[in-house]
Amino acid sequence: MASTEMRTVTAIAVAVMLVLAGCSQAPGTDTTTGPNATTQGTQSTAAPGDGAAVVHPPDPDSDVLGWENGVWYNETINVTRSDGLNNSEMDAVVNRAMARVEKIRQLEFEKKVPVKVVSRSEFKKNQQSQKTPPKRRTFDNVKYEALMMVGESTDSIAVQNRNTGSSVGGYYSPRKESIVVISNNESAPKMDEITLSQELFHALQDQKYNLSTFDQRTREDHNAVDGIVEGDGNYVDHLYEQRCKNAWKGTCLLPQNEGNGGGGGDLANIGPYLLKFQPYSDGPPFVKSVRQKGGWQAVNDLYQNPPASTEQVIHPKKYGADAPADVSIRDTTSNGWQRLEPKGRPNYAKVGEAGIMSMFTYPTYESQGKTQIIPFNKFVNRKNGEPAKFDPLNYRSEPSAGWDGDRIAVYTNGRAAANETGYVFKTKWDSRKDARQFVDTYERLLQYRDAKKVDDRANTWEVPQKNGFSDAFYVQQKGDTVVIVNAPSVGDLSDVHAGAAPKQ
Repeated sequence: MASTEMRTVTAIAVAVMLVLAGCSQAPGTDTTTGPNATTQGTQSTAAPGDGAAVVHPPDPDSDVLGWENGVWYNETINVTRSDGLNNSEMDAVVNRAMARVEKIRQLEFEKKVPVKVVSRSEFKKNQQSQKTPPKRRTFDNVKYEALMMVGESTDSIAVQNRNTGSSVGGYYSPRKESIVVISNNESAPKMDEITLSQELFHALQDQKYNLSTFDQRTREDHNAVDGIVEGDGNYVDHLYEQRCKNAWKGTCLLPQNEGNGGGGGDLANIGPYLLKFQPYSDGPPFVKSVRQKGGWQAVNDLYQNPPASTEQVIHPKKYGADAPADVSIRDTTSNGWQRLEPKGRPNYAKVGEAGIMSMFTYPTYESQGKTQIIPFNKFVNRKNGEPAKFDPLNYRSEPSAGWDGDRIAVYTNGRAAANETGYVFKTKWDSRKDARQFVDTYERLLQYRDAKKVDDRANTWEVPQKNGFSDAFYVQQKGDTVVIVNAPSVGDLSDVHAGAAPKQ
């Protein structure tokens, strides 16, 4: 539905603290978060316009930056917000927000974007009704199982749909060229201007750069491109919010508390959220650094050559200088095992440095801080003792920083009623030392899942049946490359990938 999504940083930052404090509230997943403000009565949004209030100044002779559809970025508008916005009020708010986005980003809208506001319950219902082809569902399940986030008996698509339904504050649909803003107020859904500005900018990006042309077929490709798409969007959102607090103070329809059911709570699983959130945290400082060096034109140029990996967004100095390795997996299956081929999708997954970091960070959340493979204080960026709003999470760590490339292949075997699955997770690293560090940390992750080593020579492990990840694992390092093979039992390992482990 929403191929480009956005969220506010505040939800994740606050929820990080809540989760580790043992609370049940948690942030959402792949789209804009942030509850809409509740304001009683009529609100006069007289924008001081970087200095003084302006009441309908003369229209320009032609379309200019900071003016859209008869409304200036600093023009006074009046709306009655307590009962939602009527059509004329919605037009005024949208037009001025478009003008404000133009003023900040120095790009001109080519056409108006339709906007509607829906309730949280309606959005959740729509998310739950989405259908996913069986092979794609199985493939996605195994991908998150390989990251040790979603157990093999759990539906990862349902997990992500619930995450999205709970956390999204708004989205722009390139297919429909329209925006939906989600309100937590059920009786009279209300507008959140910050969320609106985020999604309006996505529409502007689409008009200028055609977002549908980017290759985002794997999670790593998606996150890498989002380093500019969402990084630029969140950076503009940050600048917009700063002006709402200063130059436009008192004139913006800002988010406040709307009660329970808001974006960020009721997460099904924080693991997929952590992986998908990476460009929303690392993207804005990446874009800011580019703008500081070359202005907005340098940021515009990024759309012609977007980041090729999450590594390039996490480590901006690697952008354009460290291309990811092209990792391949040769199928060597036997005894009924076959590679899964989802229709219309690649027959492999890529998760990137962001995926490796998220995999090692997830136990901290799941165990509520009892097991910290990546220490919590190294993952959360703080400002004045609180999680930073602009760049709240740090996706750099020693076990993940040497990443150079990865690929996950999924295999199925229909000989059993359960239609068993296995996978090969292959990673390449900058050096033998980096690969060894990854293996050591991955073995700590296996031990967190109660795995026991059953063969020292072959580095083979088993996770007990009581665990949601109960399988056999083979871990092999050769120089700067690591291959992890997963199968239902030790005896199946070499059938999934020849030579993985000796048959019992």
